[in-house]
Order: sequence, then structure tokens, then C-alpha cells
Amino acid sequence: MRGAALGLLIFLITACGTAAPPAPVATAAGAVPSPSGVTTGTAALAGSSVVNASPACVASLRPSGPLPAPGHMPAGSTMAAIYQRGYLVVGVDQTTPLLSYRDPATGRVDGFNVAIARQVAEAIFGNENAIKPVAITSAQRRSAIEGHQVDLIADPTTISCDRLAWADFSADYLDAHQRVLVPSGSKARGIGDLGGQKVCAAAGTTSIHAIAVQPSHPIPVAVPNWSDCLAMLQQGQVAAISTTDTVLAGLATQDPQTKIVGPRFTFEPQGLGMSKDAKDLVRFVNAVLERIRTNGEWKQLYARYIGTRIQSSIPDPPAPSYCGASCLD
Repeated sequence: MRGAALGLLIFLITACGTAAPPAPVATAAGAVPSPSGVTTGTAALAGSSVVNASPACVASLRPSGPLPAPGHMPAGSTMAAIYQRGYLVVGVDQTTPLLSYRDPATGRVDGFNVAIARQVAEAIFGNENAIKPVAITSAQRRSAIEGHQVDLIADPTTISCDRLAWADFSADYLDAHQRVLVPSGSKARGIGDLGGQKVCAAAGTTSIHAIAVQPSHPIPVAVPNWSDCLAMLQQGQVAAISTTDTVLAGLATQDPQTKIVGPRFTFEPQGLGMSKDAKDLVRFVNAVLERIRTNGEWKQLYARYIGTRIQSSIPDPPAPSYCGASCLD
């Protein structure tokens, strides 16, 4: 029992960020074990997407009109089916602090992205807690949507042209930009200083592709979860992590011995992903986003979860972009 208590104490100290990361545990052969599912180089690009924030791709479906009252969803609509089920099924990445993560103190899935999804549940049910979170990795987003395992995905997902083949997206609700996270003692000042060095990102992301195409030629390393990237950085198995600044800011809260460096080198509008068979839900979600943009709720949620970790003041919400007459409904 005393050993178990000591182990719990060490975990809590590390989780609070008051101590340096634990020393790597070597295998019998002397090598530090890697997380499972690691791929490197060209193999790391499997399933990744290209950052392409073309206005034609970012434009979403315009809301049909005012939101119906909670509990009074239009007959035959996707929202009515969700209401009859009793909860909204939301795909979330549980390894992105600030955005979507499982709070170890409460066991509750929380974060800015989750709070946005709760606003959708509030609009359908009159109860923001009427959601069922389903843990997914970045690489599982497509199968979760195409397999109708979720109603929407609320993990950090960049709206990109190639992803429109398997999902429809809400209007942009959070702007992000790719940067680099390195150990505090690193001399790297950005992605340009990491040529020939291993740089980590989650598999199936725009981030891993953006790493691979940098002129400095860093070596992309893909892993299932962002927490795997952080573990590899702490163990010296990669020189850096590179993804959107919103995700990096959350990882930095887990390890105070890291820092975000370098200029932004992508622009990545974030959207809630939904089935291409649920265009009425896309319009409904966009109406919810319109409401929280205009009533101040968006800025309150941003201040609560992200605050000034990325910039010195709370930004305004992104302006929505909607399809014109040529948009296929």
C-alpha cells in the first residue's frame, strides 16, 4: 500500500507541473521504449491532410433561420433523431488540454471544443450535459464520421479541402496556426532550425504533412495521440512537436520545461465535423455558433479555457463564411 501511495504522489506532483519530467526508463538493452504505433518519415504521412484554407472549402451551409426551442426539433430532422435518442454523441480527442481532455480530478471530458459541443446539446435538449463523449484519435475522425459512430467531432480539426470528401464542417469557430514546441533548453527558434531532426505530430493530421514539406527537411514522426508526442519529447526521442498553437499551448501546460517558438507557418480554421448526410445538422450547428458569437458566450468560453496563453488579449470569434448559390445542399 505504501508503494502505491508513493506512486500516486509522484503522479500528482508531475501532473501539477511542479517538478521536472521523470527520467526515462531504459529497457534491458539500454534503449528508451517508444509509444506504440510510431511511424517515421514517409510512412508517417499515411492518412494525413494538406493544409488548404481556400475560401471555397471553408465556406459552410448558412443557418436556415432562428433556432427552434429546445425539445421542439423539426420533424424528421437529424436533430429530432438525436433528441429521441436522449443525448448528442461527440467524438473528442482526450489528449489536448485546453481544447478537449479528460479532467483527472473529475473524470469529466472538458475543454473549449467540448464546451462548444455542449452549446449544441443545450440548443437541442435545453441541457448542455446531454452529451456522450466518444474518445477518438486524429486518425479515427474519418471512420467515426463515415461509420456514423458520432453525431459530430469536436476535437481540434482543421477545415481543409481534401477532408470535404468525407465530412461537412461547421463554419470556422477557432483560428489556429502551426508553430513548434521544444524543450526550454533548445536553441531551435522555429521549424527552420530543425532540419534533419525528428519532429512529432499526431497521425492523420494536417500538422504531420506540414512538417514533411518544410524546406528545412525535418523528419516527421507520427504517433496516435498528442500525449505520445509529449512523452517522446521528454525522453529525447524527438527534438520538437509541431502542430497548431492551440494544441501546443495545452501541451505546454503539462510540462513547464517546454516553450513554443518560431513564427506561424500555417493558417488553420477549425470546424466541427459532421456526416455529409446530415446537412440539416450542419445548418443547426451554424445557427448555434451564430448565437454564441453575438451574445458574448464565445469570448467567455475562450477566456475560460484558453485565455491569454496564445496572445495577449482575448480575440474576437472568427467571422463565418457561408456558401453561395453554387453550394450543394
